Amino acid sequence: MKTTKLNQIIFKCIAALLISASTYAQVGVGTITPDASSMMDVSSTNKGMLAPRMTTAQRVAIATPANGLLVYDITENAFYFYKVSVWTKIDSVVRNNYKLIKSAADLSAELAAGGGTRYLLTSNTLYEINGTITLAQPIELNNAYIIGLDTNEDILVRVGGAIFTGATGGSIRNLTLTAPGGTVFNLSGANTQNLIFRDSIVANSGSVGTISGFGLVFLSVIQYSGNTNGITYNNITDLLMSNLGWQANNSGTYETFTGTFEFIEKQGGFSKVNGANVGINVSSNPTVNIGVLTGTSFSGTSTQFINRYTVGSYTGFNFSKNWTVNCPGIPRESDDVAIGYYNMNGNATNTTFVASNIPSKIAGTTTSTNLFRIESSNNRLTYKGSKPRNFEIICTGTIDHSSGGNRIFTYYVYKNGVQLPSISAERRFPNNDIGNFTIIGPVYMAVDDYVEVWVENQTNSGNTLITKLSVLLK
Repeated sequence: MKTTKLNQIIFKCIAALLISASTYAQVGVGTITPDASSMMDVSSTNKGMLAPRMTTAQRVAIATPANGLLVYDITENAFYFYKVSVWTKIDSVVRNNYKLIKSAADLSAELAAGGGTRYLLTSNTLYEINGTITLAQPIELNNAYIIGLDTNEDILVRVGGAIFTGATGGSIRNLTLTAPGGTVFNLSGANTQNLIFRDSIVANSGSVGTISGFGLVFLSVIQYSGNTNGITYNNITDLLMSNLGWQANNSGTYETFTGTFEFIEKQGGFSKVNGANVGINVSSNPTVNIGVLTGTSFSGTSTQFINRYTVGSYTGFNFSKNWTVNCPGIPRESDDVAIGYYNMNGNATNTTFVASNIPSKIAGTTTSTNLFRIESSNNRLTYKGSKPRNFEIICTGTIDHSSGGNRIFTYYVYKNGVQLPSISAERRFPNNDIGNFTIIGPVYMAVDDYVEVWVENQTNSGNTLITKLSVLLK
């Protein structure tokens, strides 16, 4: 009897010690080595940990819940935890119209939708590219939005084929696109389609490709590097390009414009063009209603940064009159720098008068040089820009008056056959005198207005000979 009581006392002491120890020790369930950072470590490869399950009514009825209390609400099929004074729902919020792409296998549904020949994206859906994705077929954007988060690490690769194809637009952002031996863009859409491409890199591709027929194409902050051929834009309503960088390791023609455009604007960025490469090609004479090319730096060893318009451009310049160009490395082109000059030297053609005090256009053959947006014929300069502007006209000449007694001559500038009295000069000549005259003044000219220099004999109707004449319109 005494032995039994002693055993009971010993057992109770051991139990008390165990209970005391467990108060301060870690608990491992399914493991004898719980993690040092945890008070309780549950380990299993085929079972989970089941939290208390209750209805919403039961959950909200819990009296004075502790912060961090966790339950599973079977009414809403969601976990809740208590924080301060609010039950907070724990739920994975899934974005609508969103898909994460970590490999080409993640595009299997899109490949099926494209009949196995292309990845047909779901319209109005954002596709996030994560890592390098090697494509077996081209992508048709179908008005989807495809992005990366790290331009240098999120990469679309297509070897020997096009990356983007089809007749639809969409948005592309924060990606590197590379198509070794292939083409990045092979797009031909209607003018109801728009394409936005920005903050990306196009590298090491056989060709950047072709974009044709879209209503709006907007490119911004794109770096081109190591591409064998550039891109062709064709028949686009509005083409906007901002801060595009073409590195010197590209080859071929970087940008080609063909067809008809309502508006082209290329602003900022640079084109480093070496050897036989060409920065911009407009030699097919595209029809551009308004063209603006400003702030883009052209540099390199190439002798032809621009393959110029063959019709509508002027000697020493590259573009038609519908363009405004102001870029380092190429000639400035705009209406405000329009200029024209002609001269005649050793003229032997007399200027005749029908009567005294009736002016006549100075006769003779003139030679024109330095023409930009101005055309010239004998003693005439015609403004051919796109908008009206003010000019300064400077005329100098030499008159040979060798007979007929003393005479008085007045020299005028005529615009469109009408005298401009404010731009004139008078010169008195004694018999057998040779003298010079100068006329300087402003003249406002609309497109196709022309100016000429006329002379008036105030003394009689005798002929006169203007041996030299120089006229500058600027």
